[in-house]
Amino acid sequence: MSELQNINWQTASNRQAHHTNKFYSRDLIVRRGQPFYISLKFNQNLGSGASLTFIASTGPYPSESAKTKAVFPLSSGTRSSGWGAQLVSNENKVLNISILSPANAPIGRYTLGIQISAQGSASTQNLGTFILLFNPWLQADAVFMNNQAEREEYVQEDSGIIFVGSANRIGMIGWNFGQFEEGILNICLAVLDNSLNFRRDPATDVAHRSDPKYVGRVLSAMINGNDDNGVISGNWSGSYPGGRDPRNWNGSVEILKEWQRSGFRPVRYGQCWVFAGTLNTVLRSFGIPSRVITNFNSAHDTDRNLSVDVYYDPMGRPMDKGSDSVWNFHVWNEAWFVRTDLGPSYNGWQVLDATPQERSQGVFQCGPASVIALREGNVDWDFDMPFIFAEVNADRITWIYNASNGTMKKNSSDSHTVGRYISTKAVGSNSRMDVTEKYKYPEGSSQERQVFEKALGKMKPSASFGPTSAPMSARSERREDREPSISGKFKVTGILEVGNEVNLALILKNLTSEMKTVMVNMTAWTIVYNGTLVHEVWKDSITISLDPEEEIQHPVKISYAQYEKYLKADNMIRTTAVCQVTNEAEVVVERVVILDNPTLTLEVLDQAQVQKPVNVQMLFSNPLDEPVKDCVLMVEGSGLLLGSLKIDVPALRPKERSRVRFEILPTRSGTKQLLADFSCNKFPAIKAMLSIDVAE
Repeated sequence: MSELQNINWQTASNRQAHHTNKFYSRDLIVRRGQPFYISLKFNQNLGSGASLTFIASTGPYPSESAKTKAVFPLSSGTRSSGWGAQLVSNENKVLNISILSPANAPIGRYTLGIQISAQGSASTQNLGTFILLFNPWLQADAVFMNNQAEREEYVQEDSGIIFVGSANRIGMIGWNFGQFEEGILNICLAVLDNSLNFRRDPATDVAHRSDPKYVGRVLSAMINGNDDNGVISGNWSGSYPGGRDPRNWNGSVEILKEWQRSGFRPVRYGQCWVFAGTLNTVLRSFGIPSRVITNFNSAHDTDRNLSVDVYYDPMGRPMDKGSDSVWNFHVWNEAWFVRTDLGPSYNGWQVLDATPQERSQGVFQCGPASVIALREGNVDWDFDMPFIFAEVNADRITWIYNASNGTMKKNSSDSHTVGRYISTKAVGSNSRMDVTEKYKYPEGSSQERQVFEKALGKMKPSASFGPTSAPMSARSERREDREPSISGKFKVTGILEVGNEVNLALILKNLTSEMKTVMVNMTAWTIVYNGTLVHEVWKDSITISLDPEEEIQHPVKISYAQYEKYLKADNMIRTTAVCQVTNEAEVVVERVVILDNPTLTLEVLDQAQVQKPVNVQMLFSNPLDEPVKDCVLMVEGSGLLLGSLKIDVPALRPKERSRVRFEILPTRSGTKQLLADFSCNKFPAIKAMLSIDVAE
């Protein structure tokens, strides 16, 4: 009887054809719904009576009924659906065979076996394993993306940009997704195998991995470590003992490797862009097109009434009263796939959010929510639509809470500030693409009003009622109280840099033709970007007389000595002024300022070439009048160096300039992104990135 001598997986040509040749891995990695080719060598030609049957299976309990196991014969014809094996050629005891998987097969690691039957006897042999991924190149696949430039960006690009900062000062950081790095795809598969769903019912979970909607939702739960052996532990306190300040990460690769090394214990610590950057890596590694989205002035509505309540005391101190908040920015993901459950007009981008904010079905997971359905206010659809709708559309209601007599006064309602400049990296460049109009109709337009009222009508009043829940929306209320007689705003009057005095001006204007006396209470707090208060660093009270229609500027100065100890890596200070004219409602003025770090410069000293060491130089000047110590430089970049570099930098005297040289070894040609993070006792996270063109 014929015996199989060896198998040739034709890895290089298969991976080229399946767009998986970027993976640093010796595995055969193929995409579903597309044939791949193998060669089987036998010790003698197969007799005419011999037949071959293949067995492909995935997961710990493969079964044909669950479609996690397929048994299919070698045939000479083509198969229209399901698994199939076709004989391409048979010469010199070598069979060339094409194997086809269905376009809706579960993704994951498969075992391929073969059964040889001849003269009434049969022998079974295991051929080895391969990994099957989603196929955005194939029209029949639920993740199909037609536009080639977008597919290149959203599946094949292994580095990117994440927008951060505030609506009036949008900044950006680089992020190394690194989905093709050695071992990362296996770690991503382990993310699925550590999920609650897999541990409860592995057979059903593996069967559901055919559906990107299911996989995306599981991943949104697994990237945070809240209910499971998830990847990252979140921390917004401003203090990060026993872990890394979230601002120090340069990408997902180090995080995923550390999670695996620790025996699948959550890595400390992450904040929203860290969760989103890591989720993006896993989605792209599986072949689901995905991108990172930043929403400025993002509402966190805990009581499902589409409004967020913000509290101040009469002295201008922000108060941690309700559980609602407005984040300076929040970062989530969009993944691209069809929504068979909602209908074809809701295909396309779907929101997934791995940051643990609110439980959904008892677990910290969020999405997938159709962006098109969000725009239309369909908050009663799956999944987590009300929460995401509120993030971009909620009203912001300001209250003044007087602890001395326990009174709470509604101060103002604002329907325009939440959900601004919703941003993502543009295709093929590092510029910012604004996608706000994909999430909502233009602010103030009649359609936007109608959608908000429609959404409000669909919301079920929740059990926990905040002060705004009696009238469901501030937008539909009539303002009984008179318009304020003064207006106020904070203006930046100097350069905003860590180490320098912060110079602002409070501009007050009398809007009437009568004299007004204004009592003003001001405070400044260092904060974390989600609004967590760190420390009060400055306060002042003044009384100002304003002539009719007069405008004055009152200077605000906060010295470095006042804020230095309490500034977090976000570099954010929030100033508030509560302005009171007798017998009128207070006017609350607020501004978040972000201080610039000193510049970190990276430069390449030689022409970069594949497999040739390249010198890179980092330049940094200490701007302070005091020394900085405990300086560490962390560098990484997919295709430029394996893993990451950690370099201890000598302490710097006041105003001293540092120059550090290090070597990288590019392994891939093309434009690659080098990322650096410099930290020391005075500057917890200074970022730099550099695009390097690597020649063959």
